Amino acid sequence: MKTKQFHKPIRLMKSAWFVLLIATITFAQSCTAVRKQKQQAAKKVIVAYVTSWTTVIPDPKHITHLNYAFGHVNDTFNGVRINNPDRLRKLTELKNTSPELKILISIGGWGSGKFSEMAATDTGRTKFADDCLRVIKEYNLDGIDIDWEYPTNKSAGISSSPDDTKNYTLMMKAIRDKIGKQKLLTLASSPDAHYIDFRSIQPVIDFVNIMTYDMGNPPHHHAGLFRSKNTKWISADEAVTAHVNAGIPINQLVLGIPFYGHGKNGIAGYIDYKEVVKLIGFKTQWDADAKVPYLENDKGELVCTYENPESIQVKCEYLLKRGMLGAMYWDYAGDTEDGTLRKAVYSGINK
Repeated sequence: MKTKQFHKPIRLMKSAWFVLLIATITFAQSCTAVRKQKQQAAKKVIVAYVTSWTTVIPDPKHITHLNYAFGHVNDTFNGVRINNPDRLRKLTELKNTSPELKILISIGGWGSGKFSEMAATDTGRTKFADDCLRVIKEYNLDGIDIDWEYPTNKSAGISSSPDDTKNYTLMMKAIRDKIGKQKLLTLASSPDAHYIDFRSIQPVIDFVNIMTYDMGNPPHHHAGLFRSKNTKWISADEAVTAHVNAGIPINQLVLGIPFYGHGKNGIAGYIDYKEVVKLIGFKTQWDADAKVPYLENDKGELVCTYENPESIQVKCEYLLKRGMLGAMYWDYAGDTEDGTLRKAVYSGINK
């Protein structure tokens, strides 16, 4: 009888210790999962293109990377020419109070040529890479963003050659060799992943900013996330998949978001978001398939395609679910003064 009386509390003590042990393990696993989620969120990027022709100074609180637009290949095909260098210097002063902010110079842009000539020779590529390093040092930059639109294609009124794609790879390797592994090397890419041999450049780049906009004009969407009856050419989702199929891992891809729209029938062909919200006399509609808004006139026609906080939230949920590196937008100055869109990107990425 006495022996049995001793066994019962011992069993209860063992049971209590076992429950405590399980609870401790569960709590530790939960903490580890939270830490991993925070680490993953911390590694996401928010890239803002900031132009040379605007005056707004970005708030570093809402971005991780600033791409200054633009630099260009110089007239002698062997160096970098910078638009409004004084503005670039002013922007780099942001690092005094926000040292974690990464600032790159974006070289190129629509209609910016001389890439084909520069990249065609070993001498041109080498000297251009040398000057990229010079620019990084002189302006205290964190890297180079290449925005050649597009190798082998002359639709922007620039020179081109069938050898551009091969020479693009050689150029990117020359830049990486010169600036070293500690500096960033990124690029802007067409939605369809054409023009570039992505598998050959993947080892030397940090990430790809997909320009998932300008994919249509009214009555079509220009930045629809998914395909709908209003898709003209390609959707953002299809563009991401095209880049993965072309050889870029999903965690090296950044989704482009426009801070502007395209209009017709009395609405400007290119219109900043801050002006879209001022338009009157139109009905705001939502494409449930493409996951983007649009404006409709009194005839029921799609007359303006653009982004809003709701569509940006959906895009951020999408890119996080797919495991993408983050979001990029063109351009910072297109937002409202109180930062409606940039705050939507920030909260969406850090959800």
